[in-house]
Amino acid sequence: MNISLKNHRILVTGASRGIGRGIAEQLSASGAEVLIHFNKNVDEAKSLQDALPNASHLVPCDLSDLSSVQGWIPELIRIYGPIDAIVNNAGIAISIEDNAPTDDWTAAWLKTMDVNINALAIICKEFIAHAREKKNGRIINISSRAAFRGDTPDYLAYAASKAAIVSYTRSIARYYGKEGIKAFIIAPGFTRTDMAQDFMDQYGEEYALNDIALTTLTEPKDIAPMVTLLCSGLADHATGCTIDINAGSYVH
Repeated sequence: MNISLKNHRILVTGASRGIGRGIAEQLSASGAEVLIHFNKNVDEAKSLQDALPNASHLVPCDLSDLSSVQGWIPELIRIYGPIDAIVNNAGIAISIEDNAPTDDWTAAWLKTMDVNINALAIICKEFIAHAREKKNGRIINISSRAAFRGDTPDYLAYAASKAAIVSYTRSIARYYGKEGIKAFIIAPGFTRTDMAQDFMDQYGEEYALNDIALTTLTEPKDIAPMVTLLCSGLADHATGCTIDINAGSYVH
């Protein structure tokens, strides 16, 4: 199957590194015009833009500042034109012990929720308004294995935020489908990224390897082809589904 995304304009959040970078690379290689979102990693974002074979644009936004997120999608549309799909990949995982002072614990919880689900929800809401006008649009939200099997006590907020993505995306799929909007969930397990490295620095890489059914950890390039397929429109009848890419570490 040869997937062409020519004439598709796609936003990828958290695209400067990790899973988002791998997704942006694959989308561009398939012909898409990519909007490269980043927050602070401007050098990495520029290096990605330089490496992509098709047109791309740098679109910074601090997703922890919800006032900045509001109106961001309409502004991108005004500047670059209609957006065909969004890939909500950006996320944070703040480690905080369950016996930390409640003020510290609450601050970590709220920041995680703002980036992982609240900003994502605003982005989807404003994209849906745009997609309804075109009667066409695709949303791919990156959740996590943790949404289904839970996580360690120091990552409670991360697991809860990723679970919220699941129900939110399913609701979009069920109630906007007849207006041409499709929504999908991808739930990776351990993936070799900077964020996962923080976890492995705590628990060790063997902890991660012992948890999976394959011999090597998942990498961003293992997730990107599925995102490309979902963006193409060739799998629209999978709307509402969750696709697990976790090397057999959690099957449900």
